[in-house]
Amino acid sequence: MLFSPVLDTVLAGVFGLLVGSFLNVVIYRLPKMLEREWADDCAELAGKEPVHAEPFNLVVPRSRCRQCGHLIRWYENIPVLSWLALRGKCSSCGTRIGLRYPLVELATAGLFAWCVWAWGANPTGLAWCGFCAAILALALIDWDTTLLPDVITLPLLWAGLIVAALHWTPLPLPQALWGAVAGYLSLWLVTQAFKLATGRVGMGNGDFKLFAALGAWFGWQALVPIVLMASVIGAVIGIALKFASQLREGGYVPFGPFLAGAGLTALLFGPSAILQVLGL
Repeated sequence: MLFSPVLDTVLAGVFGLLVGSFLNVVIYRLPKMLEREWADDCAELAGKEPVHAEPFNLVVPRSRCRQCGHLIRWYENIPVLSWLALRGKCSSCGTRIGLRYPLVELATAGLFAWCVWAWGANPTGLAWCGFCAAILALALIDWDTTLLPDVITLPLLWAGLIVAALHWTPLPLPQALWGAVAGYLSLWLVTQAFKLATGRVGMGNGDFKLFAALGAWFGWQALVPIVLMASVIGAVIGIALKFASQLREGGYVPFGPFLAGAGLTALLFGPSAILQVLGL
């Protein structure tokens, strides 16, 4: 505890707003950074000059309107407040700014506040804040691009093992370790069986790593409730998208967002509550 529980919670929420603003940058730019990196690697292997010469990362270039190129001023980038003041539109060309931007900021703020309220402003609370930030970023990147970048999934997995080793969470390290192993192998085996039976690949490697990370944070006992919850949510949303003719080409729905949602549900309510909701 730094101050009082209430003040710590409020400060965590404010910090979450700032982190949420940064997550919006990560969600948009990281997949493009990976695509540029892959294109440059392919050009290098082909003995050609890199395709992209100008720098593009999470800092450079400055944020701008995708429609007119208007540079976002600092006072147009204040979490939530700027979106409200601008009425969700670019100040230069009037192009709409998606509602998802403030929603990500508010969701991050709410999760950070909840973690600090539940565990305090200590290493445990901060560790779970980091977990929430990574899970939110992964869920939305996968929904947008069907990618689960290693630069987030692997540090999330290692972080789960580290916090268990440091006793920042009550989960013993052996349970975290076997949770990671079981999480990866379970989905890998299911995918291999599906491939043998149908000749098609039903799931990407990123899903294995994300499930392994969830196993590292929650332990192997939580894997069944998490994957059941993810499957139910995925089935409901997939059916809804099909009826609304919103399925992407090939009828593919990424599984990562549903794993992430189930992981956040396990964090907020506990894995046993998931089984109760599912009537198991």
